[in-house]
Order: sequence, then C-alpha cells, then structure tokens
Amino acid sequence: MALDKNIFSVENNERTIDSFKNRLQQGGARPNLFEVSLAFPEEVEVNEDVKKDDYRMLIKGAQLPASNVAEVVVPFRGRQLKVAGDRRFDPWTITVINDGDFLLREAFERWANFIIKVTDGSGTIEPRRYMADLTVSQLGRSPIQSQNASGVENASKLSVLRSYVMKGCWPSNVSALDLSYDTQDTIEEFQVTWQVQYWEAYDANGNNSIV
Repeated sequence: MALDKNIFSVENNERTIDSFKNRLQQGGARPNLFEVSLAFPEEVEVNEDVKKDDYRMLIKGAQLPASNVAEVVVPFRGRQLKVAGDRRFDPWTITVINDGDFLLREAFERWANFIIKVTDGSGTIEPRRYMADLTVSQLGRSPIQSQNASGVENASKLSVLRSYVMKGCWPSNVSALDLSYDTQDTIEEFQVTWQVQYWEAYDANGNNSIV
C-alpha cells in the first residue's frame, strides 16, 4: 500500500506551541479534581451523615477504570495469532481519610459484615442485596454558574467532564490501619478494594459515551 504523502504536508505537520495550546481542551484534565459517590445497600445500617453524602471530600484517591480485553493466542506454524478474548474488569480501589468518628470505616465494615458475618460466617446469599453502583467523576476547572433562592450567582460547583459508573460493586477488602508511636504529623488513611461486575462511561452531558 502506497504511503499517503499528504501526511507530510506543512498543514498536517504544524507542531507549534500555539497549535498545541488550541488542542489542550479546558487546560487538560487534572488528577486531583475528582469526586467519588457511594451507594450503600438498603439493608446496611449506616450513619445519617454518610447517607447525606457528607463523606465525599474524605475520599482522597481513586482511579478511572482501565479498559481490558484479554487475548487468546492461537499457534500457527511457529507464529502466534492474537485474537480478542473476553472482557476483564479489574478490582477498583479508593483511598479514604479516616475521620475521628470512623464514619466511613464503620460503614464499610458493616457492609462487609452484611455479606459474611465475623461471628459465624453466615451472611447474605443474594448478590442483589449486597451489591451497589459506585460513581467516580473527573471534574473540570470551570465552575458551574447557578443562582440561589435570592438570585445570587453561585460558582462553587465544578463541572463534570466524564463519569464512570461501577456496576454491581461490593467491598472485598477494607485495609488495616497501621498504628505506631513513631508516626507523627499524619492523618490515618485506609484503602477499600471493590469487586466490579462492569462499568459504564458517561460524557459531560450525561450521555453513555461507549455505546
């Protein structure tokens, strides 16, 4: 196949700082601008402050999920043909700042105990009762303009660039909290690992962006 010489044209090869600036939409996405929204199973009793979403600022780390398609290797005469296999969904982990009331940690421990009790190993056998959907959103730097009841402009909310809804999640691990006399000037943090059935991606307008 002949190479298209047009790709070497000056127009297609403009690589100036101005052309780069024009392509860097919204100044680029920032990894420290994000928000995680949790949902707890109805039968798991959690503190009212957790139900009111007061926890969101305590989740200091998360990830936008990877998109994995496994490979199937088919040998052929000394070569290997790689064809698409099945979808895989990695476990998802969040990092939580531990407040003095242990509100989120207690909620996660209650959720895990709802699945399998620490006392006798009994628990909930129906997945629909212990699974929930979680959302991680990439935020933009541009504020959303709105008005309060008095008509005063409010620009305190950041725009959402993209959201991922993690479907059918349940906590498989609530990490330990290390305690030590030697630790100073530090606030406790812990990780929660979620098992995920699949995820859906939504654009800034709330439209599913991959279907």
